[in-house]
Amino acid sequence: MSGHWGILVSDPWLQNQFTQVELRSLKSQFVSMRRESGRLAVGDLASKMSRLKVVGENLSEEERASYIQDLYQNTSEEVDFELFLKVYLKLQSFESSRTGSNAKNSSAFLKAATTTLLHTISESEKASYVAHINNYLAGDEFLKKCLPIDSSTNDLFEIAKDGVLLCKLINVAVPRTIDERAINTKRLLNPWERNENHTLCLNSAKAIGCTVVNIGTQDLIEGRRHLVLGLISQIIKIQLLADLNLKKTPQLVELVSDNEGMEELMSLAPEKILLRWMNFHLKKSGYKKIVTNFSSDVRDAEAYAHLLNVLAPEYTNPSTLAVKNPYERAKLVLEHADKMGCKRYITARDIVEGSPNLNLAFVAHIFQHRNGLSTQAKQSSLLENLLDDTQDSREERAFRLWINSLGNSTYINNVFEDVRNGWVLLETLDKVSPGIVNWKIANKPPIKLPFKKVENCNQVVKIGKQLKFSLVNIAGNDIVQGYKKLILAYLWQLMRYNILQLLKNLRFHSHGKEITDADILRWANSRVSSSESQTRIDSFKDKSVSDGIFFLELLSSVQPRAVNWGLVTKGITDQEKMMNATYIISIARKLGCSIFLLPEDITEVNQKMILTLTASIMYWFLKHPLEERTVASSDSESGSQLETTSNSTLDDSASDSSSAEENGSMCKYDL
Repeated sequence: MSGHWGILVSDPWLQNQFTQVELRSLKSQFVSMRRESGRLAVGDLASKMSRLKVVGENLSEEERASYIQDLYQNTSEEVDFELFLKVYLKLQSFESSRTGSNAKNSSAFLKAATTTLLHTISESEKASYVAHINNYLAGDEFLKKCLPIDSSTNDLFEIAKDGVLLCKLINVAVPRTIDERAINTKRLLNPWERNENHTLCLNSAKAIGCTVVNIGTQDLIEGRRHLVLGLISQIIKIQLLADLNLKKTPQLVELVSDNEGMEELMSLAPEKILLRWMNFHLKKSGYKKIVTNFSSDVRDAEAYAHLLNVLAPEYTNPSTLAVKNPYERAKLVLEHADKMGCKRYITARDIVEGSPNLNLAFVAHIFQHRNGLSTQAKQSSLLENLLDDTQDSREERAFRLWINSLGNSTYINNVFEDVRNGWVLLETLDKVSPGIVNWKIANKPPIKLPFKKVENCNQVVKIGKQLKFSLVNIAGNDIVQGYKKLILAYLWQLMRYNILQLLKNLRFHSHGKEITDADILRWANSRVSSSESQTRIDSFKDKSVSDGIFFLELLSSVQPRAVNWGLVTKGITDQEKMMNATYIISIARKLGCSIFLLPEDITEVNQKMILTLTASIMYWFLKHPLEERTVASSDSESGSQLETTSNSTLDDSASDSSSAEENGSMCKYDL
């Protein structure tokens, strides 16, 4: 724990249980409680803690008082902040054991890692993730000295401290996300190089759909176990669920019932599609129950037994359903899975304890190995409507990842479906321009009445016009109806507005002048020419951008050590252009740019994504003082580290006015 809040907690163990954001929140609550009566005693905690998450919601005051009395006999003892934190953690553990929702089974897959203040990690989950890493990264040349990792130790968190393991795990989950040429892979990295790796990791994790709000590079460098494990679990989840969409697995169309459209299936989160797939096969087997979760509904292992009997009947063991003991049945289920060649990172104990993450992983492995769905030709006609324009699909992906990176309360899986009630768009507008939404007239989901959705979307359109978006002949009902071109047009203008506002807030010399696309273009050409290069572009749709050389020179001009020119190709062939494009994206993320484009957006010169890339590089340059960039170039072991948090729209949405003045005065090109 570093900075002002680290002073508040001297106990290293306590420091490792909370993020800085959580400490600030709890400190505020503690100060408020103490202020109410002048002092805070142990005997006051039972009633005062009713306002706290988890322990206040799930434990009665009598239960809290009884448990605290058992822990501390002297109820008049004054409570300091560290004692307050210890009591809070113990009450959370007590609540978990009382309800049977064991802390070690708390779901890092199904909830964001920062949604709970309980940071006890699951040894079983750690062992599972270590086995996954050992399996998928076994052949990696750089990591071979570290692998296999011993799951009985904390070696995982030590190895992860240099960022290399996490970057490579991201590439396993979504190949080609990170150009490995951009990863610092020296055996001994200086602090700046470690920070660069973690910055690259966090920005790339956002780019594949991980929720990394309130996780900073320093948290990873320090090896904060619950945050590292939470990030790893999200990366592995993305890998395991990668095939659970209609484009990767068209046979999933078989799950569409007669009384619904494919849009409903497409709008589901991957884990929900997995549950639907499981219930689809369970219905065939005659299993009467509906599985609604990967925890309590599968603890008795009966659903698993029926599922595997349908998928691999040749290995059916009559004893599996005959045994009365759930633990024994779970062992037989895992034997069945082994016989059908399904890799598993779960134990019988994990099944009966209802570990949601590990059960989800187990079912996802089964799906990947044998989904049991039909490949009938008649389904092809149903899939024709899914063949969207490639660029539309890429833009949908970029906007979806950008929206999810903002930390909204609603995580979206499909832009075209999930924005139709207007709520997500209102949340996004409020993030981009705080206070602009009139929440008094907004309708919060679930929304059953269509006109309530229209009301939300009408406000979305009204705010868009207020922000001077081009919305000719667009009404709220067009969004409710899911018109794709209109939704993409609105989201592009919203993202562009956000970028321009961030730049405007940083430019001291803009004197309140609105930043334009032309200003960004002039800045980029000015930076490249300042490095004595003759390369320039006429617009963001200039076809010369496709070889990547302009952006590599731009990145080199803002941070001289960023580009290793020995790794750059001439950009003549399509393959060379793609290599340069992947390198550009990874270098930009390594600096701290939060971008969501794909290499194809550069090679095919997608004007919108080219603008966002340029603006993001400009934002990074203006935000960081010259001395920080100079320190980075010097590779100094004592150089100051640039901590990158991830609850931003480009890099960090908040800007400090003093640093804005410094950056504005240091920029070579003034607006």
